[in-house]
Amino acid sequence: MSDSAESVSHSGGNLPFYRPVGDECELFRHAWEHRLPLLLKGPTGCGKTRFVHHMAAKLNRPLFTVSCHDDLTAADLTGRYLLRGGETQWVDGPLTRAVREGGICYLDEVVEARKDVTVVLHPLTDDRRALPLERTGELLQAPPDFMLVVSYNPGYQHILKSLKPSTRQRFVALSFDFPPPALERDIVARESGLAADQCTALVNLAVRLRTLKGQDLEETVSTRLLIYCATLMAAGMPTLQAARATLVEPLSDDLDIQDGLLEAIRATFGNE
Repeated sequence: MSDSAESVSHSGGNLPFYRPVGDECELFRHAWEHRLPLLLKGPTGCGKTRFVHHMAAKLNRPLFTVSCHDDLTAADLTGRYLLRGGETQWVDGPLTRAVREGGICYLDEVVEARKDVTVVLHPLTDDRRALPLERTGELLQAPPDFMLVVSYNPGYQHILKSLKPSTRQRFVALSFDFPPPALERDIVARESGLAADQCTALVNLAVRLRTLKGQDLEETVSTRLLIYCATLMAAGMPTLQAARATLVEPLSDDLDIQDGLLEAIRATFGNE
């Protein structure tokens, strides 16, 4: 398996926390039941990966997650021959394992992978639902329980790193965004243990900072970062120290921008 891949097996009662915003859970289930591939679009840290983990557990299917990057090749997904104990053995990649086991294969930030990856995906995203393994001469037919899910952040799209229309149109698509403030507050409180009033202040701060995206900030405050900040605050770390470590330093290296972020944080929390 590639260093960027992980597999998770779910059993009854082991359900990762996820709070639905709309009908995304129903859409995922329908896509799985009708053997349709799913494309998730949305900003970093808005809950796409947690959503997939949640649904894999609800459907009681093994989940194979691959974090895509510039060096990820088709062989990293399908498998390769490796030398083991003096013998050459074929080792399945995460995509091949998901097909064989009837699991869910989740390719996170798929546009970061090399172009040959999408070529491998095409036969799995139409009525063939097949995975050809040229190295072994096999043609694997995906079982009914197999599902392919991919995601990407449209905010990072570049002309050289985008899904071709011919690829996008092979998927059912679902757009994600940050949850509404009241729901995001509940999520942050549930995940961190921080008091609701402090979570409300954090979320209100995030709403203001998100208006800076595309102006001073390339990326904005994610729900994930809010949970990190709230977790440190709940553990007793001073608010400004926690906020600097989670809402300032991860977002920018520019000292002027950092000062502006800290000013907004002080306006919300004072000098705690």
